[in-house]
Amino acid sequence: MADKRSAKKNKFLKFLTVLGPGLTTGAADDDPSGIATYSQTGAQFGFGQLWTALYMLPFMIAVQEACARIGLVTGKGIAAVVRQHYSKPVLYSVVGLVVIANTINIGADIGAMAAAAQLLIPVPFVVLTLLFTAGILILEIFTNYKVYSKILKWLALALLSYPVTVFIVHQDWLTVAKASVIPHVEFSFAFLFIITGVFGTTITPYMFFWEASQEVEEEKDKGLLQKNGKPRISWKHISTMRQDNTAGMIISEITTWCILLVGASVLHNSGIRDLKNASDAAKALEPLVHSFPNAGFLAKLIFSIGIIGLGLLAVPVLSGSAAYAVSEALDWNASLNLKLRSAHGFYGVITISTLIGLIINFIGIDPVKALVYTAVLNGIAAVPLLFLVARIASDETIMGEFKSGWLSKSFLWATFAVMGAAAVSLLFTL
Repeated sequence: MADKRSAKKNKFLKFLTVLGPGLTTGAADDDPSGIATYSQTGAQFGFGQLWTALYMLPFMIAVQEACARIGLVTGKGIAAVVRQHYSKPVLYSVVGLVVIANTINIGADIGAMAAAAQLLIPVPFVVLTLLFTAGILILEIFTNYKVYSKILKWLALALLSYPVTVFIVHQDWLTVAKASVIPHVEFSFAFLFIITGVFGTTITPYMFFWEASQEVEEEKDKGLLQKNGKPRISWKHISTMRQDNTAGMIISEITTWCILLVGASVLHNSGIRDLKNASDAAKALEPLVHSFPNAGFLAKLIFSIGIIGLGLLAVPVLSGSAAYAVSEALDWNASLNLKLRSAHGFYGVITISTLIGLIINFIGIDPVKALVYTAVLNGIAAVPLLFLVARIASDETIMGEFKSGWLSKSFLWATFAVMGAAAVSLLFTL
């Protein structure tokens, strides 16, 4: 019996060593934009879009696996691969899409962090955005990101409050099960708008570039890159990457399902259909602490910790993926492990995109609304990028024996078709 327990423990510990870029990317996917969009979806449509969590999972795994595989096989980020094999107009279009979408996302996340902090402390919004921006830039530029991200992941554990709340609130589990499996679609602007946001905040452009570049960083750390820049990899490395990627995406989508369900069962059933501010979003967690005297404050505290922790984790990912894209396109040094003096251009992009994101907060858009609008923008921007990822991952001249098989191709093109249809339908209903 003891030997069996020891074997299971060793197997689990071995599995933990596999986790890396896939897990980090999956965690960053449930950023403030994701929390706000999923909460708004549940509040507005109840259980009507609960099914998206299940059906997006295989698409999400396939897309991120392809992006990770591109980085692992080529030893380059996606923008560097595009620069080598495609024309400059294609390269600059790809990089432009990512930088614009990421910069707007950065602004929305900073605003959400400030709005969440205001639930706890009476400090002006402007002051909080400036403090968060300065803190993020200092930590991202002058500290080791791996150490920084490990600290922040403990704050991200606040997300566990959503799964716990799911089981505290009384649920009609038969209805929930049906809504989770049977798709419900409405051909209205409101429905198509929010479902494009759900797609866009789940299968989002910055994740494509981030995971590919992080696979390259891992190869550098493990000494897998040869002098000619080509990595020494085998199918064993591909298998390890797939385990990491699948685990990260499953965890991400379980969290997504829980946030959608809490939004539906707490907010929608209480008559809240539109999240006007951070305080409205925090009400989703009130059942978790309903027996405490200061339940409202505790709900706001848990919500704020989650938003701030995930924002501090996600903003560097957003600015970093934009910086990787620009630096790879222009053949600059690009790595969060490099010092400022060795990568001026790379850190310059991080600084500029973060500061522009900060400025976006002063054009009069409510922070919570901005998060949802950002998710919709990402849903539209992801479509042409998915086309390119599918092409590269299937190209034998680029990927060699590690090109996409029929299963990967099927899911990649299906993802492109579904997200393209959602985006076109949304624009048509305008």
